[in-house]
Amino acid sequence: MRLLAALYLGNEVEALPGIHDQVSYHTLALRVLGGYGFSFATAWWPMTAANAPTAHWSYLYTFYLTAVYTLFNTTPLIARLIQAIIVGLCHPWLVYKIGRLAFNETVGLVAAGLTAVYLYFIYYAAALMTEAFYITGILASLYLLMRLAKASKEEETRLTLLLGLALGGTILLRQLFLLLVPFLLAWLWWARIQNGRKMSFHMPVAIIALIALLILPFSLYNTQRFGHFVLLNTNAGYAFFLANHPIYGTHFEPILPPEMGSYQELIPTELRHLDEAALERELMSRGLQFVLADPLRYLQLSLSRIPAYFMFWPSADSGLISNVSRVASFGLLWPFMLYGLIQAFYQNNWHTIWQQPFFLLALFALLYTGIHLLSWSLVRYRLPVDGVLLIFAGTAVVHISQCLLAANKRLQVPVSQ
Repeated sequence: MRLLAALYLGNEVEALPGIHDQVSYHTLALRVLGGYGFSFATAWWPMTAANAPTAHWSYLYTFYLTAVYTLFNTTPLIARLIQAIIVGLCHPWLVYKIGRLAFNETVGLVAAGLTAVYLYFIYYAAALMTEAFYITGILASLYLLMRLAKASKEEETRLTLLLGLALGGTILLRQLFLLLVPFLLAWLWWARIQNGRKMSFHMPVAIIALIALLILPFSLYNTQRFGHFVLLNTNAGYAFFLANHPIYGTHFEPILPPEMGSYQELIPTELRHLDEAALERELMSRGLQFVLADPLRYLQLSLSRIPAYFMFWPSADSGLISNVSRVASFGLLWPFMLYGLIQAFYQNNWHTIWQQPFFLLALFALLYTGIHLLSWSLVRYRLPVDGVLLIFAGTAVVHISQCLLAANKRLQVPVSQ
């Protein structure tokens, strides 16, 4: 199905619903191929000047497209097909492995099946943007954390190295994931203690060192280009400023309507001369000032993002692709996700629940959701959470099926001889 989606999208790279960013990645890859480096020939989102350096977009994903275009003569369809094959195999497989580890074999198989046919994942697997690889990277990181929580001494070194690489690679796809690393490592420390396995000082140091080594080349590259330190990407400040601007009042709009102006118009005129990195830093500062100036408004605004984040119903403002994908995926399965989540907590001992693998999944979903409710909420930003919650949906499907089979047996009337 992912291959069919790739074939359907083909060689044309357009601003389709939910995947506008693929135009930016495609254009940026062509610029890199042309020897212009990470820049755009014209003024670009959000406020990047023509031919100016940009660090707004994932370097790693741009390199992926550049490599494919180099080998296959700038053929977007090939990039889509390769991505669809890799993600189509790895994503359900990781869900199966996590489901089996957190629950049992049957749950793993059911969750993998749900993942394979989840329309959002089919659509994004063919889009030339980070989502598909990013979600797969998150699942790989969570799986390795679960493995490492119970790993024997012989397995520790290999799993530690793999976890560091998985976390680092995922961060290179979207730097937001860096915010979750301290919480994930804290869970690992606690889980190992509760499982009777000490967590040596070398393990977190090695993981953090690997992450740092993967980020460092881009930090140095950014510093050389912008003239001041930039850790990785320059998108956080823009997102936080635009998402919490007073223009919203207490009601967030996922996409700014025309009557409210454009996002670029919200950026103060006196700041527009700054380079992308300096502007991002200043916008983050002003975004925080919005919060401090009126914390109550910020709380109300954050709460108003909940419907946008968890939207599962059709909308007149959305196109056919968006409405069908939304209703036929999250719209159908969110009750099972919620049922499975509640069931997992209800059936486990609260004294030992914290080190359980399923708790790590719930912790990730909670933290990731919280980050986006406090900043910018769109349906596509929820997809990593969907990837995790589908495992809980698998437990719900298995449990409901077992209950129905048991009820059917009780209702059967013995045939008289």
